[in-house]
Amino acid sequence: MARGGFPRGMNMGGNMNNMIRQAQKMQEEMAKAQEALEQQELEASVGGGAVSVKVNGKKEVISVTLAPDAVDPDDVEMLQDLIVTAVNEALRKAEEAATSSMSRITGNLNIPGLF
Repeated sequence: MARGGFPRGMNMGGNMNNMIRQAQKMQEEMAKAQEALEQQELEASVGGGAVSVKVNGKKEVISVTLAPDAVDPDDVEMLQDLIVTAVNEALRKAEEAATSSMSRITGNLNIPGLF
């Protein structure tokens, strides 16, 4: 073995520098994608349009819209269920958008804790 601990002919310095550059480029692309994702607005509507919820890419609820006929004082529980369902669906869409955006950059690598 050569002095550096690597077999002769292995240029680890050049490969390592290339890997570092690629990682830095991926990190920059991910930061841009994350910023764009945070600006996205995703909407889910349930109950035939009775309840619509809009979230952003940060997974924050932006708005909740209720159709007037969805507000029945005698059936508050149904309205609550519709709101929960719409919020969960909108958040699921935000998660899918994040996963799709990041996997385009990472080439579908599964990197724990990435987003």
